[in-house]
Amino acid sequence: MEENQPKTGKFALNYGILTGLIGIIFAIMLFAMDMHYEQGAAIQITQTLILAAGIIFAIVQFKKAGGGFLTISESLKVGAGVALIAAIVGLLYFFLLSNIIEPGYMDKVYEIGKIKAMADNPSLTEEQIDQGIEMNKSFAWIMYPVLIIMNVIVGLITGLITGLILKKEDTAY
Repeated sequence: MEENQPKTGKFALNYGILTGLIGIIFAIMLFAMDMHYEQGAAIQITQTLILAAGIIFAIVQFKKAGGGFLTISESLKVGAGVALIAAIVGLLYFFLLSNIIEPGYMDKVYEIGKIKAMADNPSLTEEQIDQGIEMNKSFAWIMYPVLIIMNVIVGLITGLITGLILKKEDTAY
């Protein structure tokens, strides 16, 4: 019976790539509409829903492949795995966007941030804002591991909730 059990890693890889590609399609759509600089709540929620939907779909398919049985542990593994792979695929796209497709992307992001900071904090001088932006530039690399960790946390939470709902363990007999 254990030989028929599907592998969580295979499902995480396949559905993680699929979820990452759907996220890239959404990002390309934003790019085509010249909205890729906007990071409003609607865009963030849509990206999170794409990730959650990919994770839920992967867990449901994993349960079907396992003969209708699913443990919370398997659900967590699939959820975290899908989120990790989707994050890596998304970061690869972001790297291509910011270095090849639109090399001035980060400079424009910082310029937009400067304008927003000046509007939000009129008491700050332009020199203080420029100092803050330079500090942000020196710590920009930390964005990559933080995004991966955030994705995995969303994957674990989604996997846990889905696992609690769909849990059905094989009897010991």
